[in-house]
Parts: sequence; structure tokens; C-alpha cells
Amino acid sequence: MARQSSGADADPKPASKRGRIRQRFGQIKQVYEMTRRFDRMIGWWLLGTLVGVTALGVLIGGAFGHPIYGGFVAFPLALLAATFLLSKRAEKAAYGAIEGQPGAAGAALQGLKKGWAYEQQPVAVDSGRSTSMTDAALVFRAVGKPGVVLVAEGPPGRATKLLNNERRKVQRLIPNVPVTVFRVGTGDGENVVTPRELTARMGKLKAQLTKEEITAVNKRLASLTSLRPPVPQGIDPQRIKSMGRQQRR
Repeated sequence: MARQSSGADADPKPASKRGRIRQRFGQIKQVYEMTRRFDRMIGWWLLGTLVGVTALGVLIGGAFGHPIYGGFVAFPLALLAATFLLSKRAEKAAYGAIEGQPGAAGAALQGLKKGWAYEQQPVAVDSGRSTSMTDAALVFRAVGKPGVVLVAEGPPGRATKLLNNERRKVQRLIPNVPVTVFRVGTGDGENVVTPRELTARMGKLKAQLTKEEITAVNKRLASLTSLRPPVPQGIDPQRIKSMGRQQRR
């Protein structure tokens, strides 16, 4: 009986491992399918990477008289290279999917590295005379070691005006904290970026605040957020959040 119990206890581990492997392959398949919708050549790129790296291993192994061994060693490296390529192409496809969509700036902020705090919903909205949020101006806010970063999106004129108004409010509340502004979209200007460029530009900003100061600034800014009206219909925070998760895969 003891042996049977021991064997039963050991069964879940392999099953759990198989489950994790199956889940991992399922995630890779999902990322591949998502990427293929925006990048029809991704399959050929992955196949070329697998064949190319493996063939290189065979050639190197052949130079030492062991072509099969060289290919055997190179194949896992080919898989790793193909996975890395897929992640990069998937990231590009994800940014391409959200570009021009309401909430694209908020989705891009979710690609920030650890140490940043950001609002998932816009802190300022100007829909103009339209009842549709597809052409609304939005401002999102993040706080990190470089200080406060405000990111606007939408029609350039209204987005810039809304961004400047929000910057003045923040500067009046916390005058000694640096405030950097970006506008996600098209056009000229040093601070005009695409969703894909946003987090990279924010990561290059010079550190100014400590972790304790970041917490204090967030608490001060919470008073501004609490006065905001609810987000208008047409902006779905859960949709924005899911787009951010797809970016990081």
C-alpha cells in the first residue's frame, strides 16, 4: 500500500510539468497567430532562422569532422534564436495594432520597467463636440525616478492644449518636481513619439527622485485624480490593459 501511495504522489509532478510545457507552447502559438495577422512573413522568417542557424552548426561541426553533432548542438540555439525573433516581431506587431487607437498611450505605458507608477485611465479627456472617443484628446500620467511624465494622444491641436493645461496643474501642485511631456502621434517636434518609442524615451530620462519621493508625489497627485469626472464611454481600461499584456510577450 505504501508503494502505491508513493507512486500516486509522484504522478502529479510529471503531469504538472507536461501541463506547463503545454501551456508554454499554447502561449507561443497564441503570440505567433497574433503576430501573423500583422506580419505575413513571420513564418518564413522563423523557418529561415531555424534552418540557417542549424546549417551553420552543421558546417562548423563538419569542419571538425562531426557535422551531425554540430547540427545537434546548433538546433537548440536555432530554437532560441527563433523565439527571440518571434518576441521582437510580436512586440512590433502589438505596437502596430494599438497605434492610432484610443488609449494607445496608456497601453504603451504598460511596457514600462519596474520603478514606474502610472494611471491606467486617462487623467484628462477632451472629446470636443463629438460623442465618439475615437478622435478624443487624452492625457495619461506616469511617475518614476525622472519625475512626472505626461503623455497625450489625439488630434494634435487639442492634445497639445490639454497636455499644457495638465502640466500647469501638476506644476502648481508639486512645483519642485520635474515634469516631462510627450505626445503620441504624428507630426514634428522633439517630444512627438510613436507608441513603440515612448517607453524607450522615458527610460533615457535622468533620475531625479528617490523611491520615497515617488510615493509622496503619487499621493499628492491623487488629489488631482480624485477630482476627475469618470472616463467617458468609449475608453475601456480592461481593453487597454490586455493590449499592454500582449506587448510584453
